[in-house]
Amino acid sequence: MKKIKLFIGFLALLTSFQLAFAEVLKVGATPVPHAQILNFIVPMLKKEGVDLKIIQFTDYVTPNLALADKSIDADFMQHEPYLKKMNQDRGLNLVAIAKIHVEPLGLYSKKIKSIDELKNGANIAIPNDPSNGGRALILLHNHGIITLKDPNNLYATEFDIIKNPKKIKIRPLEAAMLAKSLNDVDAAVINGNYALQANLKAKDAIFVEGAESPYANVLVVRKGDENRPSIVKLKEALQSQEVRKFILDTYQGEIVPAF
Repeated sequence: MKKIKLFIGFLALLTSFQLAFAEVLKVGATPVPHAQILNFIVPMLKKEGVDLKIIQFTDYVTPNLALADKSIDADFMQHEPYLKKMNQDRGLNLVAIAKIHVEPLGLYSKKIKSIDELKNGANIAIPNDPSNGGRALILLHNHGIITLKDPNNLYATEFDIIKNPKKIKIRPLEAAMLAKSLNDVDAAVINGNYALQANLKAKDAIFVEGAESPYANVLVVRKGDENRPSIVKLKEALQSQEVRKFILDTYQGEIVPAF
């Protein structure tokens, strides 16, 4: 009995030692669903000697800048086309190392329930960042609202619209503001994470992206950190079967695993 107590005491001491010397890993994320998913894996990483600290951001630009200046160690809040464009525009050297989930983009409205109800000159808000803006325009093209010169151009802009029979007015807004704009516009193309934050469901959308979407959200690090042990543990945890089940159970199809 005494040996058992000593062994239990040793295990407790070892655990305390591991926690005391756990490597702190700071990861930037937008609140929903990214920070929620990261919160789920905190205990998993703790057992691996990694103390995960989640730094929440409400926009898409700041996390990458914070990662580049080493204020954080990784970020999880964007898809690869957005990362590629920001690397080009800002001269960053960030890399995607794991696909985690897809957040379907959708057209939402408080004023209409179908495309047929769109009036001439209606206002449609879209994300104002290049990749999500192009993504939104492709979605509108695919549903016949506009016609793009090249619907495969992920960075299409309003200047690439060659047909606009209803003379729709495109209003680029910061992605985080799109759900709040629904009272002021006829419809808005909203990113899945911001739709979730606003309690909008995919079933509430007039239409959403299909399974063909190439916009999986990715885990991003500085180039050269891909094989850093704590980063590898983070990647493995995010692509674990436990996380797959968490995404499926929690979001009920609003967000789907990409691994």
